[in-house]
Amino acid sequence: MRSTLPFRLVLVVLAAAATLSACGGDDPVRPPGGGGIPQGRPFLDPAYRPSGRAAAGDVFVHLFEWKWGDVATECETVLGPAGVRAVQVSPPQEHARIQSFPWWQRYQPVSYQLEGRSGTSAEFADMVSRCAEAGVGVYVDAVINHMTAGDGVGSAGTAYTKYSYPGLWDAPDFHPGCGVSDYQSAANVQDCELLGLADLNTGRAEVRQRLAEYLIGLVDLGVAGFRIDAAKHIQPVELDSIVDLVNEAALAHGHAAPYFFGEVIDYGGEAVRIRDYFGLGYSSGGSADLTEFRFRGVRDAFTGSNGQSLSSLGSFSPVAWGLIPSDKAVVFIENHDTQRDGGALTAARGAAYRFAHLWLLAQPYGYPKIMSSYAFAFRDQGPPASGTGETLDVLCPVDPEEVNPGEWVCEHRDPGILAMVGFRQATAGTTVEGWWDNGGDAIAFSRGGRGFVVLNLEASTVSVNVQSGLPEGRYCDILEGGVAAGGCSGGEITVAADGGIQIEVAARTAVAIHVGARP
Repeated sequence: MRSTLPFRLVLVVLAAAATLSACGGDDPVRPPGGGGIPQGRPFLDPAYRPSGRAAAGDVFVHLFEWKWGDVATECETVLGPAGVRAVQVSPPQEHARIQSFPWWQRYQPVSYQLEGRSGTSAEFADMVSRCAEAGVGVYVDAVINHMTAGDGVGSAGTAYTKYSYPGLWDAPDFHPGCGVSDYQSAANVQDCELLGLADLNTGRAEVRQRLAEYLIGLVDLGVAGFRIDAAKHIQPVELDSIVDLVNEAALAHGHAAPYFFGEVIDYGGEAVRIRDYFGLGYSSGGSADLTEFRFRGVRDAFTGSNGQSLSSLGSFSPVAWGLIPSDKAVVFIENHDTQRDGGALTAARGAAYRFAHLWLLAQPYGYPKIMSSYAFAFRDQGPPASGTGETLDVLCPVDPEEVNPGEWVCEHRDPGILAMVGFRQATAGTTVEGWWDNGGDAIAFSRGGRGFVVLNLEASTVSVNVQSGLPEGRYCDILEGGVAAGGCSGGEITVAADGGIQIEVAARTAVAIHVGARP
């Protein structure tokens, strides 16, 4: 391994490296044969709960492919004022430049210089600082499983070949060139090349240390957490070692241990399971969650697919649906991969998309992520850009349903979605109670005496006469504007002395009230 680090922020990274353990060659973190669990680590323990994760009621937004300056402005003007906990940003490291400039070129690292499609290292550091001042943490999408699929020149001008990256990696740092082809074999999934991408040999201490140095450099800049891309394709014990190195160095530098969540796609029936990754960072006092892809099944209720309707959500529970515990799960309606799949529920679906997110934020399960992206005509299409692949400034549309391919959508700016961030915070720590439905596409429920919501996706008005569980009095409908000087800026709902609510809810509209929004 060469000792030269491919960072512009060399001093930051050298400081991080000083706190990491000395590296050797291959070491015993990976048990012989690729299996086994180290003693004292709570992997596979369903009772394990992390510490230090986001608080109940928190929400984060993914500004997919946004430039750093635009992210910073959004933190200051939209996300911070709305109470959003954090923003997930696209991979910041130097990446491959592919001729057609597809979105996935960001997921082919060339070096760990912070020079790429979204901006420079200085612009990145400024974004992190400005978002922090606005009360919004930055979660970096960290690509540490692999490098590129071929030869070329990166976004910062670095020339590379598939198994050679100047000052960073050489052939011994990669697994042998087998391809991922057998999802019944954990070794194949975790030690071979995903989609032809050069697979880093995280069984080597040197490799784990260098990856940890990259992440620690970001923590020293103020980054609050990481999404670990393709975590399913890294041995759990090896990924845990990297997380521990980062946590220990962060604490040594006077920072809190960063928040981690791993992308582990598990629909069942495969050798690698989401529960294999329980306990990441546990021994170093950190926090790690996992992406619960099976949660996406709720979209059928909003699209009317597979015989489902909103009333079907009355049976929703982690146990009934076979989901991981709420305090381990990152949940979403769609993410940047799944929204490109057939049948995805996107903003183009109008009310169905909006209602899905209103329900996502109204119910208590998981740590919700709101996807914010751009319209595309084909799966590989990159973000709005110039003819030379330079990402354009974000211009949010007035109507997200009327955008053309290659234009920004800004789904998170829906006033109802932003208002429900406050609803989720006001009802944190409570459960769903007093469920009501009409057997079709109208539902209502309360949140432990702190909030109440009605969703009517029917084509006609629905009469709702139920117990809300709320204290008697007047409440502002936050989906029609919320509290204003002297009263409510929109609709006002009255709760009777016995907690009852009697209202008419128009077709394809919703009502949400909570104890924090009273005139």
